[in-house]
Amino acid sequence: MPGYILTGAPGSGKTAVLRHLEIDGYPVMEEAATDVIALQQALGRPEPWREPDFADRVLDLQRERRRAAAANTGEVVFHDRSPVCTLALCRYLGLAAPPALLDEIEGTTANHHYERTVFFVRHQGFVEATAARRITFEESLVFERIHELTYREAGFDLADVPAGPLVRRVAAIREAVDRLRR
Repeated sequence: MPGYILTGAPGSGKTAVLRHLEIDGYPVMEEAATDVIALQQALGRPEPWREPDFADRVLDLQRERRRAAAANTGEVVFHDRSPVCTLALCRYLGLAAPPALLDEIEGTTANHHYERTVFFVRHQGFVEATAARRITFEESLVFERIHELTYREAGFDLADVPAGPLVRRVAAIREAVDRLRR
C-alpha cells in the first residue's frame, strides 16, 4: 500500500489539501497530534503537549491509523503527518524523544511503511490560531525548518508543495504520485 506523508508547518494548509484528496476519492489518515490535543483539552488539560506522555499518546494513535491504512491494499493513502513529525515536535518543544518513537521511526523506514517521498506543504505566509494551534507565524517557520531537517535525517526525500491555490497544490501532488508510481 503506497502511503504518502503530507507534512509542513502548522497552518500551511495540509488539512485542506488532505480534504481535497479525500473528496477526490483517496483514502486519508488524519493527523494524530491534533486529535490527541482536542481530546485532552476536552478532558480539562489546556496544554497537553507539555505533559510527559504526550508524544507516546500521539505515537499510539499514529500506529493505530497506520494499521488501519494497511487495509487499503494497493490504493494510494495519504497520511496527515507521521511519527517523524512527532519527533520534530519533540525537538521543537525541547523534549527528549521517547525510545518507542525512535524505534517506530526506525521500523517504519526499515519496513517501508511509508513511501520515501514526502510531500512538504510549504507555509502560506500566515498562521491562524486554533485551540490546538497556538503558534505565531515566526515560530512556525522555525518549526518548518525542524520538520525539514528531521525528515531528511530519517532518510526521506522531500517534494515541495509551494504556497498557492489549493487546486494547484493538490494537482501537483497528484501529478507527482502518478510519476512516482510509474
